[in-house]
Amino acid sequence: MESRILGASRPHPPRFAAFDLLATLVAVVNGEGVVLFANAALEDAVGLSWRSIEGTSLLQYFSQPGTLRHALKGARGNAFAALRYDAQLRRHGGELLPVHVIVAQTEHADEAVVELLPLAQQARQQREERLAHQSRANKELFRNLAHEIKNPLGGIRGAAQLLEMEIEGRELREYTQVIIHEADRLQALVDRLLAPHRRPPMVSDVNIHEVCERVRALILAEFPNGLKVVRDYDISIPDFRGDREQLIQAVLNIAHNAAQALTERIARKDAEIILRTRVLRQVTFGLQRYRLALELHVIDNGPGVPDSIKDRVFFPLVSGRDGGSGLGLTLAQTFVQQHHGLIELDSRPGRTDFRILIPLP
Repeated sequence: MESRILGASRPHPPRFAAFDLLATLVAVVNGEGVVLFANAALEDAVGLSWRSIEGTSLLQYFSQPGTLRHALKGARGNAFAALRYDAQLRRHGGELLPVHVIVAQTEHADEAVVELLPLAQQARQQREERLAHQSRANKELFRNLAHEIKNPLGGIRGAAQLLEMEIEGRELREYTQVIIHEADRLQALVDRLLAPHRRPPMVSDVNIHEVCERVRALILAEFPNGLKVVRDYDISIPDFRGDREQLIQAVLNIAHNAAQALTERIARKDAEIILRTRVLRQVTFGLQRYRLALELHVIDNGPGVPDSIKDRVFFPLVSGRDGGSGLGLTLAQTFVQQHHGLIELDSRPGRTDFRILIPLP
């Protein structure tokens, strides 16, 4: 695979410059399909440099070029403003990449813009949009909960305390203690829901491996027997600006959930959690393209996330464990999103992988 030299000059008209900032794959072609410009995302997807792509026919990169040929002919004849269809993009080495193709006219005669959206990326973007929308909805929900619950909850607790002062029987006081205890429990639940939205981030330089080591120490202190926490670190990862305590809490919530799911394997003394860090280059997530990003995996060999909640696992109050609050992953996702990142889940019996992505400078 050819590599692009960062900073190399690209002798193109200024009107093409904005295409290099897009996460989608873009080519500008003439009416015959000859590539006049290929953006950086297309270079990465095809596996060739722009010098190798430009001047060649874009048709040769498709498994069935006839549809693109027909689309370009229609664009040249002003038959449509834009045409969409699904196709297979042939990458360097022969691998096929399913893409959604959009062919659109430009203001220049005998020229068209061909935009390619990898179908997997398109589905991922839609999923990320849903998560972002859900996060905003959660934030509004939590604020409403605080307003609607806290005041009457305080009144209930205060009334129970006054009632306790008036009664003499020990058995009756046990009932008032139940009321006070449950009111305190609900207050703590509301406080946990609101926690990530109350305190402003405490930004400083963060070393992700210090975060991982803190989480590892806490998990092993709670589960000292039968659980192995494996380090698999890329020590070249640079420090970045962030809230260290929020990130510790996010990774700890995920790792703690994993440890609790490993109860049976801990009893058999073959439970394992892997903390793996890597650097990703030229990666797209959260509808943006980043030159560098942190990839942190928390992997366990437990039974996997139940299919019934897999699509809702980051929603508040959704838990696959009896007695679970269903807040740990919600808070983890919120903390990571506050670092402009996201958390993805890949789970099957025997292997659950929570993947944290955060942009790096």
